[in-house]
Amino acid sequence: MKVLLIGFGSIGKRHFEVLSSFSQVEKIDLVTKQNIDDRKCYKNLENIEDIEKYDYFVIASETNKHYEQLNYLEKSVKGKFIFCEKPLFETNRELVLKNNKVFIGYVLRFHPLLVKLKEFLKEEKIISVNAKCGQYLPYWRPNTDYRESYSAKKEEGGGVLLDLSHEIDYVQWLCGNLEEIKSYQVKVSELEISSDDLTMLIGRTSQGTIVNISIDYIGKITYRKLLVDTLENSYELDFIKNSLIQKDKSGLEEVYSFSNLERNHMFEQMHLDVLNKQKYISTFNEGLEVMNTISTIQEQNI
Repeated sequence: MKVLLIGFGSIGKRHFEVLSSFSQVEKIDLVTKQNIDDRKCYKNLENIEDIEKYDYFVIASETNKHYEQLNYLEKSVKGKFIFCEKPLFETNRELVLKNNKVFIGYVLRFHPLLVKLKEFLKEEKIISVNAKCGQYLPYWRPNTDYRESYSAKKEEGGGVLLDLSHEIDYVQWLCGNLEEIKSYQVKVSELEISSDDLTMLIGRTSQGTIVNISIDYIGKITYRKLLVDTLENSYELDFIKNSLIQKDKSGLEEVYSFSNLERNHMFEQMHLDVLNKQKYISTFNEGLEVMNTISTIQEQNI
């Protein structure tokens, strides 16, 4: 299998590392402005004359480039699998896909404990969900100036709403699409950025679940938690500690954990799912539903 990896920043390098470990991958070429030793590099997609030779396309560029690159691939190749990093776009855009299958990189869907929680919730009525995620932006990428990252730049598709849209994706994956949204998307900290650093929303999903989501760049204590209340049980999933607590009405408590979760495990499972069964991976339409929610929040906070 021949792979074309578009974008070679920190996340692009992560995908390269993972895909290089797959026995079925015989070649990975790059679209990047960098010059990488022993690697075929193109400055842009338009420079590739025989683009049909690639079997799998991975878009790991800045968010504001996704639309143009997806649109180009849709017109240039047919019958291919295209993986696009999350979020799909920087704001709602119209793109009709007929020639290829596109999947979105919401990697938290492959956390073993979120998969377990989804199985638990299949037979339960979800009453409410509270998702919280925060980390101080200067902590994100050690040895780099946070002010130079795309996360800091609204014009490049940065900002906490887009960066941490995982929370919107997995809430909608578990509970149905968000409706009746009320939100704040603001820049409140001393960080030298042009993008939002705090987004909070409440809403109701199509399944009647009440949702509260809070995401930020300002938390000095890194956290990522999901709290779910059903008619029968309450659940607490801590993505940092890799633990899931289930407690029922009688007070009986069960604790599940993955203390040895390897760094690239979820990325490996995500790409394998795309290339095989497509059981958990976010579809293009699901990515559009996340964009609909993001667009609603953006419009409420102009």
